[in-house]
Amino acid sequence: MQRLRLRYAKRGRLRFTSHRDFSRAFERAVARARLPVAYSSGFNPHPRISYAGAAPTGSASEAEYLEVAMAQVVEPERVLAVLDEALPDGLDVLTVVEAGPGSLSDRLQASRWRTTLPGVSAETAEAAVRALLDASEVRVQRMTKKGVREFDCRAAVVSLRLCPVPESDQPCAILDLVLRHGNPAVRPDDVLAGLREVAGLEVDAAVLHERLAQGPLDAETGTLGDPLTPDRDAV
Repeated sequence: MQRLRLRYAKRGRLRFTSHRDFSRAFERAVARARLPVAYSSGFNPHPRISYAGAAPTGSASEAEYLEVAMAQVVEPERVLAVLDEALPDGLDVLTVVEAGPGSLSDRLQASRWRTTLPGVSAETAEAAVRALLDASEVRVQRMTKKGVREFDCRAAVVSLRLCPVPESDQPCAILDLVLRHGNPAVRPDDVLAGLREVAGLEVDAAVLHERLAQGPLDAETGTLGDPLTPDRDAV
């Protein structure tokens, strides 16, 4: 059995695709592409596909990952081409490599996000960022399937800074955010709730969250590595 690891993107309107919707679309794409995907055993066999660290619905992403098992050996370049052709525009396969040893999910230790805040001035955003970073703990709440859950969003923030913004007639702030993965998983929306908690930051317009990368975290520099690098080295 061959294992392949894929990096794919969710762009444009397809960022509103839920994880369940994407998994259905991906399985249909595998079938249309006639790839020899392996199936589980039992009375209800299903494709052997595992997803790792999916972005929240509504978030764009350039760094989503999954692993798929093949019943026959297939060239990764062919898999990339036929799947990208079979998937709708906005769900784009970027990289396919043969899986090496180890767990893919264990390498996804942190994510880097770009969050665009329309209608918020750079000065207001900078003051809120400074207040959050100066805090030792910021408690926020989120509704989950098991009810309201409270947790510290500050502990997951590796780095948070403002990005340069193109000149415009309307105020806008862009945040560059690195979040450490953990339990519970802290999302960019939780950090916005933290900014509101510590500095009263309010955003009236629609916020855009974009995941730029996820992978192993260098604790000293706060940078992220490529989670597929060990797989390439193992080939």
